[in-house]
Amino acid sequence: MLRKLQLPELKSKREIGLMRESGKLVAEALRICRSLAKPGTRTIEIDRAVEALYARHGATPLFKGYPGPKVPFPAVTCISINEQVVHGIPGPREIRDGDLLKIDTACKLNGWCADAAITIPVGNASAERQRLVRVALEVLKIATVEMGKCRFWSEVAWKMQRHAEGAGFSVVEQYVGHGIGRVMHENPQVPNFVSKELKKHDFRLVEGLVLAVEPMVNMGKADTITLGDHWTVVTKDGLPSAHVEHTLALTSDGVVVVTADPEPVEPGPAAPVAAG
Repeated sequence: MLRKLQLPELKSKREIGLMRESGKLVAEALRICRSLAKPGTRTIEIDRAVEALYARHGATPLFKGYPGPKVPFPAVTCISINEQVVHGIPGPREIRDGDLLKIDTACKLNGWCADAAITIPVGNASAERQRLVRVALEVLKIATVEMGKCRFWSEVAWKMQRHAEGAGFSVVEQYVGHGIGRVMHENPQVPNFVSKELKKHDFRLVEGLVLAVEPMVNMGKADTITLGDHWTVVTKDGLPSAHVEHTLALTSDGVVVVTADPEPVEPGPAAPVAAG
């Protein structure tokens, strides 16, 4: 459920520039993840590579130790596979050909945070799984474009939801994006769908707003459940899910993709462009 609306903490252009440095590091982390996303790789190996990168740059990983309902999150990345939607815990599980691999990570560098996620179809993923990823990326692209055109977030969220559902998929409603800045989770909450709750707590799109926008698109129904590890969220019907995310800033010059990769990967069946 959405919290009661509180005003977002707007950022100056200088502050957004500092966040961009964090964003570049997150993008580099996800680039490393893509290079390791091959059949036979254990998910913990990917997590360790990202942790080492953050350590080399003196950055603080924001997921490791994050408080949970029972136990803190134990890793610097969330790695979720197939029907796992978000918050998967890295471990000894090996990636297999055809998997949908979702990797989410965030860090703080010089006092400022950035957060992003990608979904990678591994190897010979089915055409429908690849379409799911493509649609999720299109949904995030809609947010990136429309954030600079619309007056209220609900207008953007409606266009995101309409595109996903128009493709025959569903949008997860139990989890939403968030404001971000000096801490990872700031106001406001940022849903990828429209509801009475959102309309009640809608917010204006104004200069200085920085949002971590993260659509989660399911192949089947939108319902999710949390596993016994108290973290891993899976689709209730067991069908695959795709999750992509960028940190987006609204400036006088338009929308800045804070977590854009300065060395983007060419799109292809096994390695789509990261999160938009």
